[in-house]
Amino acid sequence: MKKEIVRSLKMLLLMTILTGIIYPLFITAIGQIFFSDKANGSLYIKDGKVRGSFLLGQNFTDSTYFHSRPSAINYNPIPSGASNLGLTSKLLHEQFNERKSNFLLTNGLDPAKEVSAEMLFASASGVDPHISKQAAYLQVFRIAKARSLNKIQTNKIYKIVDSLTEYPQFGFLGNEAVNVLKLNIKLDLLTAKKRDKK
Repeated sequence: MKKEIVRSLKMLLLMTILTGIIYPLFITAIGQIFFSDKANGSLYIKDGKVRGSFLLGQNFTDSTYFHSRPSAINYNPIPSGASNLGLTSKLLHEQFNERKSNFLLTNGLDPAKEVSAEMLFASASGVDPHISKQAAYLQVFRIAKARSLNKIQTNKIYKIVDSLTEYPQFGFLGNEAVNVLKLNIKLDLLTAKKRDKK
């Protein structure tokens, strides 16, 4: 009986060292050496400051930028989650109508224009960093107007959207999507080039 207890304690100690210390340190080292950017949260750093993460949606409200999906948790990743409102919810219908009206008005679109679903419903996480290609296209007119861009520069925005479009994994898992933070970074670069030419 005593031998079995000693053997069990030795096994517990061994497994604690292996799975609680050695394995986590090994995986952390692999992540830091080979995938440092991803392991540290895919952060966007500008002028020595963290400006965002490519993995988390942000609340872009300025008319010169692409806007993200609505968020039920105000883009706060700590209580990440959805509103959990069902299709029969009166509040969900009110939010849907309000978001649609705001999106059409903000982007100067015809009231009959179809709006991409992700701009009308909050994501399950509340911090989805992507929108569809169509949702990005619908915002180009507003951005071009706010940035005083000509037709050639406006066409460059469409090309930026196309170049940053992520396609379904393996050709069938997921949908076409564009990372909003990446889009807005490219927009600033485009505007910087415009200023440099003046």
